[in-house]
Amino acid sequence: MKRKIEKELAEWKETHHNKCLLVKGARQVGKTYIIDKFAKANYEHYTYINFVENPAYEVIFDGDMDIETLIKQISLRVSNADLVEGNSLIFLDEIQCCPRARTALKFFALDGRFDVIASGSMLGIHYKEVPSYPVGYVDYLDMYSMDFEEFLWANGISEKSVADLKEYFSERKEVPEAMHQKMMELFKEYIVVGGMPRVVQEFVDTHNFKKVFRIQNDILNDYKDDIAKYAEGAEKTKARACFLSIPKHLSKDYKKFRYSLVEPKATHRKYGGSLMWLYDAGIINFCYNLSEPALPLEGNARSDAFKVYMRDTGLLVAMLDEGTAEDIMDGNLGIYKGAIYENIIADILAKNGRKLYYFEKNSTIEIDFFIRYKRKATAVEVKSAEKATSKSMTSIIKNYGVEKGIKLSTKNVSGNEIVENYPLYMAMFLDGR
Repeated sequence: MKRKIEKELAEWKETHHNKCLLVKGARQVGKTYIIDKFAKANYEHYTYINFVENPAYEVIFDGDMDIETLIKQISLRVSNADLVEGNSLIFLDEIQCCPRARTALKFFALDGRFDVIASGSMLGIHYKEVPSYPVGYVDYLDMYSMDFEEFLWANGISEKSVADLKEYFSERKEVPEAMHQKMMELFKEYIVVGGMPRVVQEFVDTHNFKKVFRIQNDILNDYKDDIAKYAEGAEKTKARACFLSIPKHLSKDYKKFRYSLVEPKATHRKYGGSLMWLYDAGIINFCYNLSEPALPLEGNARSDAFKVYMRDTGLLVAMLDEGTAEDIMDGNLGIYKGAIYENIIADILAKNGRKLYYFEKNSTIEIDFFIRYKRKATAVEVKSAEKATSKSMTSIIKNYGVEKGIKLSTKNVSGNEIVENYPLYMAMFLDGR
């Protein structure tokens, strides 16, 4: 399956000026597969070192960090090592399990004879263990589960068709009805399946939602195992409790994260670090409330009021129950419908490189998201139905000086210069540029 990060890897190869590359991302988003594919296609010589599959490789970095010593150790201990100066790549996989290897990236960069890519899934968790960070010697890439456009490619939708859709978006023209209905069907499938590559592949191969659900639950169990393995002391129980509370939070009329839903009378002091643990592990996104709906958004963001979304909506759906997938496809979700549609838009915006913000005032106005769009602070509302009204959108434009609004719903393209209406699937075109 084609991934956008392949282009970024190729650009790094051409422009890195001896810097190493560190690819960060949650478990099972496809880091190992895509870097391995890139390496085999772009390098004559390739050495793969995985610190989870073979913990004994950690001893390579136990001694001196000079490159001659490291090269000798790799040649000695890695049976398939192919270390030839020039068109050669070393891939250090699961580098979070060997903090000294991360320090060694500086010396690989200074030496410059070998390209080096490292990847890891729990890097935010292990930051305290790294002896010395290779500041200035490493480029970084964040990798996520597949976005909606990549999901479309996997399901046989061509890049040309996506480009045609973007033209309808840019020119604010209605999408032909047959195409619109097809895209809405695919969008609902993306909500259910999510973007984890193994899950998407199963769906493409079988279109069997029961098999999809089983793989998603395997991944969720892996996440729970990670909490048990990597969280320290009492953090294990607290991080797990926060993780399991996410669907409960999203079912409420108010979406603001409340520690009391994790545990009665719980506070930020007790559980704030556990939420950050989940964020560092690549499992959740934060969406911060704005004190004022105005630019700069980050300057107006409140750190003490936020919503929490799952980074992969398919995994959120799997956390509910097996019948939820059928409910989504049939358009029958009850109280969770709005929450799931909000989560998918949060996921899409975040994968487009946007930080997430919302605005809520006195429980009378709530705008799902705020983005910088066409140089203006723009209100974004997410509606799960075609004819849903929006008192909050009307109020915020009338009373708060907001000049621009976007509604995302099942409705085709429409609207005016102030409030633009787009189908939910067109959220993929609301990138950070």
